[in-house]
Amino acid sequence: MATMTVGAASLQAIGGFCLRRPRRSGMSAATGPAMLRDSVEAGTFEAAFFAAPAKGETDRILRAARKAFDAGRRLRRDARADGRQLTRTEAALASLTHGAVRVLEELLTLARLNQGRVYPTYDYLAEATSLGRVTVARALHILERVGFIVRQRRFKRVAGSGPGPRYAQTSNVYRALLPKAVLAYLPRWMRPAPLPVDDVQRRTEDRADHAAMLSQLDCRELGFASVLDGALAKVLAKLGGAIDAREREFQHGPQSFLES
Repeated sequence: MATMTVGAASLQAIGGFCLRRPRRSGMSAATGPAMLRDSVEAGTFEAAFFAAPAKGETDRILRAARKAFDAGRRLRRDARADGRQLTRTEAALASLTHGAVRVLEELLTLARLNQGRVYPTYDYLAEATSLGRVTVARALHILERVGFIVRQRRFKRVAGSGPGPRYAQTSNVYRALLPKAVLAYLPRWMRPAPLPVDDVQRRTEDRADHAAMLSQLDCRELGFASVLDGALAKVLAKLGGAIDAREREFQHGPQSFLES
């Protein structure tokens, strides 16, 4: 399973290359129903986000999570005994709870049964795990912090009459993965075999070439290059094209009346 949210990563990529912070206009912001930050419209990206797990992959991730939970408890105990501060990675592992592992187990079960298409509501997870909604929310935050899941918020369009927005928040989508930070704390038999040196060098060169290629693209081209999903790529390309046009206008300035 891949490790990146499509919508957030792509928007950050375009923002990092091209976007400038707009000046405040002084106008009041439009009000409406609460919409969580970084939400993407449902139905526009799921085909690229979901991935069916390989045979045995969900079992390996769950075993690793249980070992990481045990390692986190040992880290807390040793840190108290030695009076030392945990590193960021150690603190993340130490924050793992039994509830977090139980929620991950349910997400992995859904991934195995539904070919990687995982989008349960908090109420479903609370009922399936016999945990409270607050505990489920905290568990998902812990799992995301450690790196066991990637989640993407979504909104959907709704029918309605009268003034006001036509959208509402809907359930998140999830992908489970085995974070690299956990590998060092797993038994040797659970760690993947290291890659050959030649393969590591080739991948490093490929990443450098890809980054160099992206640096030469304008915002519209970057929108297509950053996302494989057609619908979302077109939206980002349209946004990038508008940014390119604005940048050209800022660089060249408006044409004077004497020259027209």
